[in-house]
Amino acid sequence: MSLFSDNIKYLRGKKSLTQKGVADDLAITRARLLKYEDGTSQPPIELLKKISNYYHVSIDLLVSVDLRKVAIDDLLKLDDNRILLPITVDSQGENFIEIVPHKARAGYMSGYADPEFIENLQQISLPFLSNGKFRAFPVEGDSMPPHKEGSFIVGKYVEKLGEVMDGKTYILLTRNDGIVYKRLNKNGRNLTLQSDNSIYKPYEVKASDILEIWEYACSIATKEFLPDDMGVENLKDMLREMRNDIVEMKSRL
Repeated sequence: MSLFSDNIKYLRGKKSLTQKGVADDLAITRARLLKYEDGTSQPPIELLKKISNYYHVSIDLLVSVDLRKVAIDDLLKLDDNRILLPITVDSQGENFIEIVPHKARAGYMSGYADPEFIENLQQISLPFLSNGKFRAFPVEGDSMPPHKEGSFIVGKYVEKLGEVMDGKTYILLTRNDGIVYKRLNKNGRNLTLQSDNSIYKPYEVKASDILEIWEYACSIATKEFLPDDMGVENLKDMLREMRNDIVEMKSRL
């Protein structure tokens, strides 16, 4: 039997529902539901969506996680049943902040919807952060000064694209680029991602390619900020300006 068949059988039993009752609600025959529950057949995508909505569990979890090992009632339910985020709390009931370390950065792309993956992440608690779901992500590269590589950006989960505010910084999980930290601007159904380091050009991402958005809440530096660092950034800015001036001069010749 597949995880999917085990899961839908478990969910039906958890809600004390009969096969006939579920089949009637899904507008299919009891015999067809039986095949899905015993693993001899798989539902088409449209029916899979219907089953996901029926049990209020995301498709990701239905087909890839053993729900018998997950406390379903402790998961955060989001709009349109897109995903369920596991939430852990401390003894005072405050949310823990999961830290995605550098070594787990690549694995986050496939593990972001897996409660077991999230539960295995290290956790911290910051008393000045409340009223939201927070997660810390590692910074890579030099595209968003003054945040250095090795630092962590703590983000607050954004449930709806409409909550994104132009000009603010966010961590995004996208299908093509994985984890990125950029300044955002809405452009119809797309988002323009802008680096604070002007050497990197802005680019657009389709809303449909975005898996998660986390609004900047605070940052944790792991390296000391040295006075010379600002000088280096100023030098880079001067070199970029010189390069742009040369390109502009060449275009006039």
